[in-house]
Amino acid sequence: MTIDRRSLLAGAAGLAAASLGPSAVRAAAAPGRANRLIVNALGGLSDPNVEGADDPYSPRVLAEARESGVTAINCTFGYVAGPDDPFEASVRDVARADALLRRHPADLLKVFGAADIRRAGTERKIGILYGFQNGAMLGEDASRVDLFADMGVRIFQLTYNPANRFGDGAMAPENRGLTPFGREVVERLNAQRMIVDLSHSGERTCLEAARLSTAPISINHTGCRAVTDLPRNKTDAELRLVAERGGFVGIYFMPFLARSGRARAADVVAHIDHAVNICGEDHVGIGTDGTVTAIDDLHAYQAVLAKEIAERRAAGISAAGERPDTYPFVVDLRGPGQFFRLIDLLSAHGYSSGRIEKIMGLNFLRHVETVWGS
Repeated sequence: MTIDRRSLLAGAAGLAAASLGPSAVRAAAAPGRANRLIVNALGGLSDPNVEGADDPYSPRVLAEARESGVTAINCTFGYVAGPDDPFEASVRDVARADALLRRHPADLLKVFGAADIRRAGTERKIGILYGFQNGAMLGEDASRVDLFADMGVRIFQLTYNPANRFGDGAMAPENRGLTPFGREVVERLNAQRMIVDLSHSGERTCLEAARLSTAPISINHTGCRAVTDLPRNKTDAELRLVAERGGFVGIYFMPFLARSGRARAADVVAHIDHAVNICGEDHVGIGTDGTVTAIDDLHAYQAVLAKEIAERRAAGISAAGERPDTYPFVVDLRGPGQFFRLIDLLSAHGYSSGRIEKIMGLNFLRHVETVWGS
């Protein structure tokens, strides 16, 4: 069993109060919004109020995903941390993901290329991108990149928070760069036209990978360190280089956006604003690192969160800014109304409709078209 953000959210299992149903977190979509392209560059699709569901795509989850307007989501599969064999766990998880998507052909669509994101929008389905958040499943064999590419994994994050065989994560104190094996893997990922994601990497690892990669890289879920000085947020040097090389930066809805650990919607706007100023409006989007369906009972969730943070710390994968009194989401950007609320906030902040459309999905689509081909 792995220990990651998906298990943290799912860990609210069975503690949710029945008195707060889906209607308590819904926000109605304004007319005409249904046709907007919305891509979550890192997120999830499950019900955090239900423990151990055999099928995470419940009627509530699918209904709220449709209500949210999301067109496609980069979902994390495979090994992140824990005692399981990384390779075996990742193969099983991808195979299980395929089986689950086959149960819901009218609602879900596996994304292999940019055309599938467009198709999801046209067919009113939700595109699921397969991504990894730790390259440990490769072991010492870079040729496994080819295997996972054949299985439909399209996004490959080199490190999680600690160091691994490829380089240093954001919490590795040495801040070393890519290892020789990491360089080999980046070249292999380029050959397979897989997106190289540096979201959890240390600064030197990110900068070196961006320079080495022959294709633009992504930082799918992060914040801006110039706004909030925490290791999981990216420096201006990282943001600028990724943009200069044609890449993509997704801003998350996470506690690292505020020193208090209780991030608000205004913090999301502030980090988007800074990223746009550094990267330009063609390279910034969203990667919430959360689900569409919200936790119904936040009071009950506190106990689950405290246990999960303790487990993450014991496993050595926690990041500075994670505490038992922080939430791994933005309290006032939760539930199926989260994307439309952000759109309204960006509009009120003075963003044009064209710039908002880029941030909500078009920039990510352009990025994958560049890396994967149209």
